[in-house]
Amino acid sequence: MRPLLIPCVIAVALAAFLLDSGVRGAPGAFWSFVAAAAGILVWTGWLYASRRERGEELRLEVVIRTPHWMQTLAQGALLVWWGTFVDMVQLWAPMILAQLLLAVAVEGLFAWTRRGRYAIGLGVVPVIFSVNLFLWFTGPWFFFQFAMVVLVYAGKEFIRWQLDGRSRHIFNPSALALSVASVALIVTGSTEITLGIEIAQSQFIPPQMFLVIFLAAIPAQLLFGVAMMTLPAVLTILGFGLIYQSATGIYFFYDAYIPVPVFLGLHLLFTDPATSPRSDGGRIMFGLIYGTGVVASAAMLDAVGAPNFYDKLLPVPILNILAPRLDRAANYLGDRVPALIGMLQNPGGARRRVATVAVWATTFTAMSFAGGIGDNHPGQYYPFWRGACEAGNDRACNYSGVMLQNFCDLGSGWACNEFGVLLVALDRDFVGAAGEFERSCRRNYGPGCANLQGLASGDERLAQGADAFERGAPPQQELPILVRGSKGPVRERDADALRALACERGWVELGC
Repeated sequence: MRPLLIPCVIAVALAAFLLDSGVRGAPGAFWSFVAAAAGILVWTGWLYASRRERGEELRLEVVIRTPHWMQTLAQGALLVWWGTFVDMVQLWAPMILAQLLLAVAVEGLFAWTRRGRYAIGLGVVPVIFSVNLFLWFTGPWFFFQFAMVVLVYAGKEFIRWQLDGRSRHIFNPSALALSVASVALIVTGSTEITLGIEIAQSQFIPPQMFLVIFLAAIPAQLLFGVAMMTLPAVLTILGFGLIYQSATGIYFFYDAYIPVPVFLGLHLLFTDPATSPRSDGGRIMFGLIYGTGVVASAAMLDAVGAPNFYDKLLPVPILNILAPRLDRAANYLGDRVPALIGMLQNPGGARRRVATVAVWATTFTAMSFAGGIGDNHPGQYYPFWRGACEAGNDRACNYSGVMLQNFCDLGSGWACNEFGVLLVALDRDFVGAAGEFERSCRRNYGPGCANLQGLASGDERLAQGADAFERGAPPQQELPILVRGSKGPVRERDADALRALACERGWVELGC
């Protein structure tokens, strides 16, 4: 029974988190740790008593598998790079540790309960890292974070099928938990109980994030051939984005052809070798369907008014179910197109894997130099969306409003005034506009005060529409707020440098 010391020690370690002031100050987190520690001890005690009564031994083995340590290094590197530039990641690090401890205990107790043997290794690390790259529950709802960990291993343990004569888990473990949580949050309209939006926005802040993700994924692509999935998925999403831009004049994903969180999913979420097709033909189809699924999910989420950061999470479980069927489809096509049988029906050897990565590296380089991905996409900046709105694009007007509201929340009186004028122009919303003009005036922005006074005095000219309201140029002191893009705050404070940066990003009203 000595292996059961592991969950006992983990229960004590989780209980030690109760000493942290942050955990004690959040009742949801506090009782989550209490329940986790108590549940582990109760489960361990029952397992000890039942096995001892029957005289059965429990075995513990240490097994380090290549995919696990490779994924651990890749995802760990991304978390470190992200956390270096985003403080909230550093603050969340203890919660990742707590989830890792819980994962070891839950995985081990499931294994000992059902088979009497637990092969401990690094497998829990990439799974928990993957969950925490996309979704955090905080505050009173933290128990859902631990619930996702339990769901990961319950799904892996009980949702299985026979494949190639072996029992295999059907779903990518982390993707299953993330997708179930995403659907629940979308249906209940409860995204605000998570930091999902903040995670997605902050992942673009570190410099060269696309390149870091690309480099982190290279070893797994060389060893397991998963670039055969990533490349067609990337090209599918990029191709749709270019077609959409050509048809509408704006960007489908707003601030990038492929957002960083989606690019992350393309490399380290849906490419799990254990739950994806085995043949290269199946993997190509897998990638094409995932890329299409991300675009379709984003469009659906926009249509129902839900945040679109869920887009890369929703398609994965569906694809996991399709994986064996895609292999069969590849075999069917290979039988009828003999010239392609080697590519479609078989997993690629070392040479093909290297060649595929070389093609993907060339494609990535070309996309970077062409501006398809990178740190300076025009969609990051407000002037692009204002111009598209003035040209009559309703979606651009809506996004302009979102950007102005964010700038206003950050302290820009100019943005509050512009948002008020936009509310009148789009919806004739004079009540909402008055609130924005008041916020603008509180920030000592003259046109905002004049517009507020005009509305309060019943100036009939203002009823004519947005053109009757006063507007002005952005104040110099507000430029650090306004010229920022998705890369985060602008640190520059020199007036000439700020003006040059603003001109570079399209602020023509500054006399550029």
